[in-house]
Amino acid sequence: MLFPAKSVLLLRHGLLILALLFLFTVAPIEAQQCTQKIADLPAAPELYGFRLGMSKEDVKTRVPQAVFGRSDDFGVLKTTINPYFDPKIDKTKFASVRSVSLDFLDDRLTSLWIGFDETYQVQTVDEFVKTISESLRLPGSWSSWKSRGQHLRCTDFEAIVTTVAGSPSLRLLDVAADDTIAARRLAQEEKDSKVEGTAVESSREPEIIGDKRDKTYYPAGCTPAREIGAPDTIIFKTSSEAEKAGFKLAKVCH
Repeated sequence: MLFPAKSVLLLRHGLLILALLFLFTVAPIEAQQCTQKIADLPAAPELYGFRLGMSKEDVKTRVPQAVFGRSDDFGVLKTTINPYFDPKIDKTKFASVRSVSLDFLDDRLTSLWIGFDETYQVQTVDEFVKTISESLRLPGSWSSWKSRGQHLRCTDFEAIVTTVAGSPSLRLLDVAADDTIAARRLAQEEKDSKVEGTAVESSREPEIIGDKRDKTYYPAGCTPAREIGAPDTIIFKTSSEAEKAGFKLAKVCH
């Protein structure tokens, strides 16, 4: 027969075990982080042969109808391929694809957007997230994106799933390239600001200081012999303006 004290200890011990079991059962499991890298992404069928980092020549080999313009001042070039609308494109290579948008930085693909049509095998964001996660070997730790989309941040890229025209779309974005573009834009803005400030400064004419007490003026480079107080100081834009106001050139400035 157990003593009362031992019974109490056993009861407490049992309650502690139950509490721990309950905690591990109901506690939320921390979302698995995505450690996948661009270089490790497999050639999933949902990407139709495109991959981040490919060159314009690679794209041209895949889609001869692709047209490329010139890169902008930041090294960015954008183009769009429309298998759904362009009769020259072999639609069998792009089944269920409405449009493909490609962004390049320094001639390397840094943003890939694929919009699917109403014939694609799944039509909801949740279903497509499951499909693309399996194909690209991504974890299921997606988060909400804007109104009805899903977003996943990995080591060096982002994946975004939304719906366009009622059908799913996928965007893969090279994060480092996006940061590079932002840095180049900021550097250009700072450069333009400095140039603008220098231009404004250089366009300003030297101030001409007038002394109200003796009605004399001092052009730039001529310093008054004594300090002119604020109440007695007047500024002119030109010597002519000063003389028209009745001021004469100070003798020390001759």
